[in-house]
Amino acid sequence: MLRSQRFRPIQYEFPFFCLLRLTIFTLLLPLAVGAQSHAAGAGGESHEGEAPFIKTSRVTITNPAEFQKAGVLQLEYGYDAYYRARNFRMEQASPLTLRFAATDRLLLALDFVTFISERHHEHDPRETSVGDTRLGFQVVALKETPERPALSFAYYVKLPTGSEEKELSTGRVDHRFVVLTGKKFGETSVDFNAALLRVGRSHESGWTNGGQAALAISRSVGRGFGVVGELAGQTRKDVQPSGLYALGLVNYHVSHRLSLDAGMRFGLNPEAPPVGIVFGMTVGLFDFYKKH
Repeated sequence: MLRSQRFRPIQYEFPFFCLLRLTIFTLLLPLAVGAQSHAAGAGGESHEGEAPFIKTSRVTITNPAEFQKAGVLQLEYGYDAYYRARNFRMEQASPLTLRFAATDRLLLALDFVTFISERHHEHDPRETSVGDTRLGFQVVALKETPERPALSFAYYVKLPTGSEEKELSTGRVDHRFVVLTGKKFGETSVDFNAALLRVGRSHESGWTNGGQAALAISRSVGRGFGVVGELAGQTRKDVQPSGLYALGLVNYHVSHRLSLDAGMRFGLNPEAPPVGIVFGMTVGLFDFYKKH
C-alpha cells in the first residue's frame, strides 16, 4: 500500500509535462513556418561577409565565438535525454533558449529548462518539474579575419528555479566564465571553448571550482545538411552531468531562418552517462533592426 501511494502523484504529474512539451513544439512550428514564409517573401538571404541570420548554439557544449546577425532574436528548443549514469537511471529535459544579438559584438542569452524528469534508481518513481534558468551575455573581442580566429568572452549565471526537494536542482547559484574562439576553413568550422565553473555547494555555503573544455568541428555537406563532431569534458555538473563526452550530430537548414538537428552523445568515462539522444530546432523569430 505504501509503495502504490508513493507512485500515485507521479502518474498525474508526468503527463502534464509531456503535454506541456508537446504544446511548446506545436506552438513553435507555426512560428518557424511563418518566419520561413516571411523570409521567402522578403527575399533576405545573408550576403557574403555578413553574419548569418541564425547561428545555433544548441546541443553542443561548445558555443560559437561569433553569433547571428545584429538585431535578430533567435529561439532554440529541443529534447535531451541521458541514460544509465552513475547518479541517475534516466534524465530527460527540454531546454528553451532565447539569444538576442544586441549588436554585432554583444549577445544576450536566456536559457530556461521548461521540463526536466529524472529517475534516480531502477525502481524509483520519476521526479518531474521545471528546471533551472540561466542568464548570460557574450562579448566579441576580435572578429574572425583570414589571418586570425574570432575571440569572445562570456558569462552565465544559473538561477535555481528547479526543484531542490525532488533533487532536480542544487538550489544554489552557479557561475560560468567562458573564453571562446573559432575559425572557418572553407566549409569547415572549428570552435573551442574553455570555461571556469563556480558551482554552489549543495549542503553548505560557498562555491567549489571546476573546469570545462570543448572542441567542435562542423562541416556543410550540401543540400542544406551539415555534420558536427564534438569532444568535451567538465569536472563539475553544468548543463550536462560532469564527465567526458563525444557528440555526433546532423543538422538540416530548412532556410536561413530555420534549422533542425538530431544526434547522439556518448560518455567516455565512468562519470558520464554512457549514451544520450538530442534533437530540436533553431528559429530566427524577428529582426528588430530590419529597415522596411
